[in-house]
Amino acid sequence: MTARKVRIGIDVGGTFTDAVAIDDASYEIIAREKILTTHDSAEGIAKGIVDIISRLLGANDIPPQDVVFIAHGTTQATNALLEGDVAAAGIIAMGSGIESFKAKSDTNTGDIELAKGKYLRTVHRYFETDSAEAKKEEIKAALDEFKGKKIEVVVASEAFGVDDAQNERKIMQMAAEKGLYSTGGHEVSQLYGLKVRTRTAVINASLIPKMMKTADMTESCVKRSGIGSDLMIMRCDGGVMSVEEVRKRPILTMLSGLAAGVAGALMYERLSDGIFFEAGGTSTDISVIKNGRVMIKYAQVGGHKTYLNSLDVRTLGMAGGSMIKVENGRITDVGPRSAHIAGKRYEAFAKACEIIEPAVRLIAPKENDEANFAVIECSNGKSFSLTLAGAANIIGAVPAGDYAEADMQAVRTAWEAFAEYLGISVEEAAGRVMEIAAGKVRAIVEELIKEYELNANLISLVGGGGSGGVLVPYLAGLMGYKWSIAKDAPYISTIGVALAMVREMVERTVLNPGEADIAAIRREAFDRVVKSGAGADTVEITIEIDRRANILRAVATGAAELRTRDLSRKSLDENNLKKIAADSMNIEETGVSLIACAGKWRIFRGIKVETKFFIFKKKHTPLRVIDREGIVRLQKSWGEASVVKKSGLLDELASLIELNTDYSDAGGRMPLIYIYYGEKQLDLSGLAEKPQIISVAKMEMERIGDDEDIAVVAAK
Repeated sequence: MTARKVRIGIDVGGTFTDAVAIDDASYEIIAREKILTTHDSAEGIAKGIVDIISRLLGANDIPPQDVVFIAHGTTQATNALLEGDVAAAGIIAMGSGIESFKAKSDTNTGDIELAKGKYLRTVHRYFETDSAEAKKEEIKAALDEFKGKKIEVVVASEAFGVDDAQNERKIMQMAAEKGLYSTGGHEVSQLYGLKVRTRTAVINASLIPKMMKTADMTESCVKRSGIGSDLMIMRCDGGVMSVEEVRKRPILTMLSGLAAGVAGALMYERLSDGIFFEAGGTSTDISVIKNGRVMIKYAQVGGHKTYLNSLDVRTLGMAGGSMIKVENGRITDVGPRSAHIAGKRYEAFAKACEIIEPAVRLIAPKENDEANFAVIECSNGKSFSLTLAGAANIIGAVPAGDYAEADMQAVRTAWEAFAEYLGISVEEAAGRVMEIAAGKVRAIVEELIKEYELNANLISLVGGGGSGGVLVPYLAGLMGYKWSIAKDAPYISTIGVALAMVREMVERTVLNPGEADIAAIRREAFDRVVKSGAGADTVEITIEIDRRANILRAVATGAAELRTRDLSRKSLDENNLKKIAADSMNIEETGVSLIACAGKWRIFRGIKVETKFFIFKKKHTPLRVIDREGIVRLQKSWGEASVVKKSGLLDELASLIELNTDYSDAGGRMPLIYIYYGEKQLDLSGLAEKPQIISVAKMEMERIGDDEDIAVVAAK
């Protein structure tokens, strides 16, 4: 009998540490565990990680050797920055020539305010030279000065250091010889912009001492548990990386807690186009997935821009546990205070026998708040907060069996007292609360739809977290979108850690990149992601060119281990895949046809006729790319597809591009190009010029067999 292979995900939160074990073949959850986060232990959070691993394996008879993947996400870096619990950084900067004065100014970050009253302290020393070797003695003296000031970590930053990092590396070597941690500007970003690059490096450096200790202890604890798989750590862009990379770039773990939920939606729910809501008790994180990819932007720290690529997550201070604000006898707001902050239980999670003769009282959840948040106090001495979750249950918006589903007798008794206090009906009170809450979320959703140019016909709203069912179904009904609640929604972040892919992003400032530039950055991204733990055969690379900012970007993703499952096990036949395509297009199966096949990929086109004013007819031909397991991997309102062999790929690409380019007085607008073969997909939609597309396709052809079918999609 073949041993079952297991993936373990661990989510280290501020209060609790959660873990899940997932079957690597079926993605089914085998076990879950929850313990208090061990902040006060001598080994810190590492103690909790090893404890929960031990409990997970022991209680569920999972042999350590069956674990093929283990990763954890942590809020440690985020919390360290918010609390100012970071190391002071010494900056050794260099520059020469006419740019020297500006370089001196740009590398002097000063003390960086991380949060109100919390600062990252820095000491800056500048050397006007183009050779670290020539200033070796002066630099060593500066390093001794840093040690005397109890500075543990050094930042090496040079003007144009991204073009030649020799001097930065020399400074880092000298720092290591003095027993100091170090980082260089070239390690955190390859982009020009000395000021932002130095700031990013300083923030990265401030986290290194603490994160190094945690990484060392955690890695050691995992090895002691008998697990042979290398420990991976969650990144802020939704991927994972090796412990060795964390030691050099701990900044990449910042905001990784927010990224884990989105990774869960992407990998576990297989969401290809939509908006994901991870709703807890106090706040809701909202993010976009488009064409099966997360949306990325540069993160800010203390209001300052960095070159840290993180998921674009919008956080709203409102969720299932949000309290109801009452002023002058009227409901005026929902949140930001929550039942948790007020130290109250939710009325939605109370039992009917607990709510006895409730009376409404307005309280101040925190010391400096006004007393205008509604709670009920019962004759038996028990007190409960009135919450958004309660309102959603009253109006019937929470799906049956959902985590947030309430005891209706209990919640109705509580809200009858509230309605009487307000002088309105129970339904009116709950409806007003839902209206206010949905208005706040809707504004963010509409902003994201506009910003990322989402196709309204393809959008699906997906709820995760314990309160995913409180708002998502109601909001979807208001906005006319499809919706779903993620399977195992309360554990979606931990699941996201367990299923995350290894990810690396490389960016360079390049004006009009040519074939050599694209080949070089593609090779670097491949090398980095393999170094971070991805299997070379699993790597997929996307190239993007931002012509406005002159940025060439390569994003590489890959699995941390070769898949051991039987890929035919969950394969669906053509009829089932056709039904999935029809459902996603919202048309009858008779209007859908299979137009291309290649490897695990099936491409379907639909025909949908829309009649306006009973006269005018408009034909739509939506396109879907679906993998063998029935996951929709690409949704487009229009597209063309063809299948070729390797020898005909370049000619077919040129033909598809030419036939589907829209020309106007402003020039040509090319189609978006996607290539599918074997188990892989190649997304070329980030390239805007025909030679660039042909160039990347040529590079990819080296990995394709002569007789292999290749599907090419052109979409508008």
